[in-house]
Amino acid sequence: MSKRFNLREFQQQVLDRLQAQTAGEGRQSTLGIQLGQENWLVDMTDISEVMPMPPLTEVPLTKNWYCGVANVRGNLYSIIDLNTYNRQEATARDAHNRVMLLGHRYAFNAGLLVSRVLGLRNTEDWTQREENGTTSYQDPSGQIWHKLDIHQLLSQPEFLQIGE
Repeated sequence: MSKRFNLREFQQQVLDRLQAQTAGEGRQSTLGIQLGQENWLVDMTDISEVMPMPPLTEVPLTKNWYCGVANVRGNLYSIIDLNTYNRQEATARDAHNRVMLLGHRYAFNAGLLVSRVLGLRNTEDWTQREENGTTSYQDPSGQIWHKLDIHQLLSQPEFLQIGE
């Protein structure tokens, strides 16, 4: 009898190997994402999984950025449209959309809906700027990338209050 394949364990092993490799090189792994027309970076340690948009159950009387609840392998996750939360237009739903599930270290079952995932980015040689408590980067081609701070996002009282 063959051992049963567990996708979550496999993804965690891949993430652990990526982190170990980048830790040995003194770099931090960041994932490039797109919110609307803006490019953002998120630390790989802040997310546990990236997946296509799962089926949602709508929740009445919630804010417009709260998409609903999704069942992901038997666990319920609140799905938040990050672009709408940031007071931008709602994310256009298409095949490129992805949901980033927050890392287990936060003990917070939430997924962030993003327009698309752009892949891993190495910001080592990018220009970094700090302004008003936020970090942004400029890549060698001149594009601006904003840094998404998950810890700061989760500490915002508005993020925790989904009801209207």
